[in-house]
Amino acid sequence: MGPGPRTVELFYDVLSPYSWLAFEVLCRYKNIWNVSLHLQPSLVGGIIRDSGNQPPALVPRKAMYVRSDTRLMSQHLQVPLHFPKDYFSVILKKGSLTAMRFLTAVKMEHPEMLEKVSRELWMRVWSRDEDITEPPSILAAAEKAGMSMGQAQELLERVSTPQVKNKLKETTDTACKYGAFGLPITVTHLDDETHMLFGSDRMELLAYLLGEKWMGPVPPAVNARL
Repeated sequence: MGPGPRTVELFYDVLSPYSWLAFEVLCRYKNIWNVSLHLQPSLVGGIIRDSGNQPPALVPRKAMYVRSDTRLMSQHLQVPLHFPKDYFSVILKKGSLTAMRFLTAVKMEHPEMLEKVSRELWMRVWSRDEDITEPPSILAAAEKAGMSMGQAQELLERVSTPQVKNKLKETTDTACKYGAFGLPITVTHLDDETHMLFGSDRMELLAYLLGEKWMGPVPPAVNARL
């Protein structure tokens, strides 16, 4: 009997396009690499404040680079990412607090749905330029992911409870303790060592740490299904 799956944690926020890119690649590789992927909904704004960092949208050269970089990365990684028309409003005004609290509630009550609901929220904001802040928008994403409207409504009613708020804060604080200054980060625990990798472009290094083979952003087993 072979060794059990290694744990890889992905700390992410659906406000982060790079988080989506990392998420999709890890979802493609989790079975190939025999890893248990633990999705950790976090709040990127809290991490940026805690680290003293600034959102890329506030640094003009970074904002320009992110727009062109994510376009190329989306093509390379085969993720249907498209910038919203009003990027600054989406990032700096609307944010993702309710969406991330909702995903936290999903993880607490229906963890089997977390991957699908997370993907649908990314699809709304980063592919179709749709809202993720209003209750009907969040419910629509949950329903499209396969959750019943009753389940989704019940979870949405819980986003303002202390339990959900504290859990999101706890997960965000954990990312900060690992040294996060933005999102996404992946965290692995190997041979009594913890490795934190920042960004969506560190998957080849993650493969090296795991002793696994990197076969490009879309490995052959996945490419055959696309």
